[in-house]
Amino acid sequence: MTDEALQSADIERYSYDVVVIGAGGSGLRAAIEARTRGKKTAIISKSLFGKAHTVMAEGGAAAAMGNVNPNDNWQVHFRDTMRGGKFLNNPRMAELHAKEAPDRVWELEAWGAIFDRTKDGKISQRNFGGHSYPRLAHVGDRTGLEMIRTLQQRVVALQQEDARSLGDPEAHLRVFAETTITRLVKDETGRIAGAFGYIRDTGRFVLFEAPAVILATGGVGRTFKVTSNSWEYSGDGHALALLAGAALMNMEFIQFHPTGMVWPPSVRGILVTESVRGDGGVLRNSDGKRFMFNYVPDVFRPQYAETEEEADRWYKDADNNRRPPELLPRDEVARAINAEIKAGRGSPHGGVFLDVSTRLPAEEILRRLPSMHHQFKELADVDITKEPMEIGPTCHYIMGGVEVDPDTAASSVPGLFAAGEVSGGMHGSNRLGGNSLSDLLVFGQRAGAGAVDYLESLDAQPAVPARALSAAVEEALAPLSRSAGENPYTVHAELQQTMNDLVGLIRREHEVKQALEELEKFKERAATVSAPGGRVYNPGWHYALDLRNMLLVAECVAMAALERQESRGGHTREDYPIASPEWRKINLILTLSGDRVSMIRQPMPTIRPDLLALFEKSELKKYMTDEELTELQAPPKPESAAGSAGPLEEGH
Repeated sequence: MTDEALQSADIERYSYDVVVIGAGGSGLRAAIEARTRGKKTAIISKSLFGKAHTVMAEGGAAAAMGNVNPNDNWQVHFRDTMRGGKFLNNPRMAELHAKEAPDRVWELEAWGAIFDRTKDGKISQRNFGGHSYPRLAHVGDRTGLEMIRTLQQRVVALQQEDARSLGDPEAHLRVFAETTITRLVKDETGRIAGAFGYIRDTGRFVLFEAPAVILATGGVGRTFKVTSNSWEYSGDGHALALLAGAALMNMEFIQFHPTGMVWPPSVRGILVTESVRGDGGVLRNSDGKRFMFNYVPDVFRPQYAETEEEADRWYKDADNNRRPPELLPRDEVARAINAEIKAGRGSPHGGVFLDVSTRLPAEEILRRLPSMHHQFKELADVDITKEPMEIGPTCHYIMGGVEVDPDTAASSVPGLFAAGEVSGGMHGSNRLGGNSLSDLLVFGQRAGAGAVDYLESLDAQPAVPARALSAAVEEALAPLSRSAGENPYTVHAELQQTMNDLVGLIRREHEVKQALEELEKFKERAATVSAPGGRVYNPGWHYALDLRNMLLVAECVAMAALERQESRGGHTREDYPIASPEWRKINLILTLSGDRVSMIRQPMPTIRPDLLALFEKSELKKYMTDEELTELQAPPKPESAAGSAGPLEEGH
């Protein structure tokens, strides 16, 4: 594109210290941190401000505050998180999360969040799958909505401060709603220099010149046909990071939430909160049997009840009874539901039954689960106080994401940071319910702080090269310039079906290979899609641009799913059904070389001795190789003995 053409592209330009892409929990918390530390900050929201996908997180935010059970502490939360992630978590991230989550929740309370309370006035906490104690701070079953409301109000409060002191509420913190970023721009040395995109209703191009960009774009659910995710979740942040030169990690791990609506078809995939099970709901097959007792893995058997009687006693006496198997980690529950459906014991519409109607009085269901009652009554004409729900697995969350430094949330690209679902490492191979909301807060805050520290180390503002901006404009205009081409909706729908069928809950080698072959064809088709109608609110154009991101994400997911020859967490290979201690030591790292995705195996970070000492040796045997266990038993070297936890002891 010539300089004259670039000038005529009519680009709005803004200059900021920090640009946060995404207005969900992690994005707002990062922006608040950057603004509080004195940096001029922009928040980019793909949809309307307030319509963040964070509101779908209904059950609560996991934080070891010990308000309901005083035995809870950060060490137990760390252990639960590592167990849930099958020891593939970045241990430093899991440690920081467990330690800092309570402070971040109390901070929300100080900013005005109205949590449910215990009888003595503390923040109430509920049970959730995989958590040893009641740990989820909650607001009925609308916790994510309350989080977004509170963080938005904090943004407004900061803007009001600027209005009083500077005469302009947007002087240091501004929200750009309905704006999509299509490219991150780097300077000649490879540092982030800004972000390019467009305003959705007018189609006007916009360039944010900024030395620090924080990705907080969420997940990739729109790549799959059946998903709880909203339309914004097209893998934008994952793709932007990859295209900018950052690495993605462990993209094979997709969490299929066990409980999504299955009927009617128009609402298939909409989330049914785990708090239904946390508050006593049980899973039954078409024979009326509570089937989860048949699916408790050996590694979890000591913690979970073997009879309905013991499971029911747990709700009133958790200290002296084992947990109901309905509260196993999500990957285990999803696979069990899938097995029951395949065995012909599913519900009439292809799911299983989730029943709380026979477990709690109607008034208690209405008090604890008002959103779920409204959702099923309005969308499915089902009264959950009187009858069971039909549910089934739905694509919900991706554990893989941008490889970041645990302490600063920095990627390998100078000036690029990531937090929340778009980042990888925290949740290992499977995320525990409730850990997402506290993850958003902990690492959103750390990303904001990391960006500020980076800015203060710079000696000059990186400049946006004209040719990089020109290339971004040309790429965005390409679908509009084609007079003929395939409809992007058609390509997207077929991509979703392919991923659902071939790289879904259960993977098989020949099917994943077939998916990769199909993806090559999709890329060819996407390169010729057409979106007539101009740039003023043109959904076809938006879809055409999103296709690039979804195809990149799909390729990364399929490549990693083919490579990892084991079953672990959100990755189940029917042809490799066992979790391998050798594979636990490996992260799969994906980068972009030209227009081709490449992948390497990278060793897992080691776990510090003091953190390993939180586990019994008998448990570690289920995850680690004999060689690793032998090394753990070796006496520490004299020069490194100071401050270490010493040899691992049985039963520590």
